Amino acid sequence: MDELLGRPDGFSVRSSLRERFVVLRPTLERLIPNLPRKAQVIYPKDLALILMWGDVYPGATVVEAGVGPGALTLALLRAVGPEGRVISFETREEHARAAERNVARYYGAAPQWTLEMGDVADGLQDLTVDRILLDLPEPWRQTDLAWRALRPGGVFLGYVPTVLQVKGFVDSLKEHGGFACIDTMETLVRYWHVKEMSVRPQHRMVGHTGFVTTARRVEAEASEQRSPAEQVE
Repeated sequence: MDELLGRPDGFSVRSSLRERFVVLRPTLERLIPNLPRKAQVIYPKDLALILMWGDVYPGATVVEAGVGPGALTLALLRAVGPEGRVISFETREEHARAAERNVARYYGAAPQWTLEMGDVADGLQDLTVDRILLDLPEPWRQTDLAWRALRPGGVFLGYVPTVLQVKGFVDSLKEHGGFACIDTMETLVRYWHVKEMSVRPQHRMVGHTGFVTTARRVEAEASEQRSPAEQVE
């Protein structure tokens, strides 16, 4: 380890078995699957989808619920920057403490982050925010509260693993009448093996991990607008 400390990224060392290694700081994509945790992390491919389709931008005020080991928290803190605000809700003490440790170790001081112990339903009643991102088994329970807490045009996003949960969430958004542009998607990642004349897909890939559903907060009379996916049909 003494050979590594204080060196710049990109240098190489040899192990005791004379194998050569290139030393680099891990990117967020490399770090997330290896976070110390007692709960499942949101995989990097889904974090990318959440940040882009959730339209998380510098300076935004974002609520997340279901913190787990803090994978999404780390990504959100980077995305909103020092001028933004991330408010996290977690009901399990061990998950909250794990998230605190991971943020402190892998992000550093985060004065723009607030971690609340308790139900997001209680916290949303007194907030006005730009984005609400839920990693919860029943996001539809928060649909009306999310509408009340979101600014006009804000994004409400749910991350769930099964199609039955998707159905429950989308039905609640449509029945509420205050959401438009409702879309559900997943992403699959397949790496490729490229070596000389051997160019082929890797034998293993990162398949289904979860569904991302997004909706925009609108006035009730505007909710009949069709989503981009529906307009193609």
